[in-house]
Amino acid sequence: MESTVSENQQPLRRIRSFVLRTGRMTDGQKKAYARLWPQLGLELSPDLLDYQHVFGREAPRVFEIGFGMGDSLAAMAASEPDKDFIGVEVHSPGVGRLMSLAEDQGLTNLRVFCDDAVEVLEQRIPDASLSRVQVYFPDPWHKKRHHKRRLIQPAFIQLLRQKLLPGGIIHLATDWENYAEHMMAVMSDAEGFSNMQGPGHYAPRPDFRPMTKFEKRGERLGHGVWDLLFRKDP
Repeated sequence: MESTVSENQQPLRRIRSFVLRTGRMTDGQKKAYARLWPQLGLELSPDLLDYQHVFGREAPRVFEIGFGMGDSLAAMAASEPDKDFIGVEVHSPGVGRLMSLAEDQGLTNLRVFCDDAVEVLEQRIPDASLSRVQVYFPDPWHKKRHHKRRLIQPAFIQLLRQKLLPGGIIHLATDWENYAEHMMAVMSDAEGFSNMQGPGHYAPRPDFRPMTKFEKRGERLGHGVWDLLFRKDP
């Protein structure tokens, strides 16, 4: 979501980029949520995260916004044990399932927020502390009158820039061509970032992003997926 600012720089109401669908948690998800939250869950507070305290080590940190049901994030955490992963999702069934996956796979390098990503970034994430930010298949808000609700907006990208280390990466992916074009326009105009593929070019799917079942199905049907990789300038 984005914060809008009036001409006299007074904050206006924040436009949310998501619809909070309560959704029903399965019994397994409820049990995993209750049992694992003390170990894997992170909450909003006025204090910045102490990564050494949270993970017990210093390592490159990856921040994913909107991990859905958690399959790809769990797979990445398993395949990149040298990195620490923080996932943010507003829908509790997905949070419960991701924690269950983490337990099943014995993952110690994964923590989760069940909160609004903007609030998490503003309240808990120290500046210049993230190596990579991932936003995969966010709500495209495909109707033109809803485009203002899209997460990828100039102000949001500058918030991410503030939280990324120099040389840190923003990785975006969408299966909506119009949103891909919007993302490319926003990122190409964003101060302090360079397209890792060259101006105006989309990236091939990097090896570290697993292909989802949904994506595989779309590929069989001829649907496109667009990846964007931008690096924060030194």
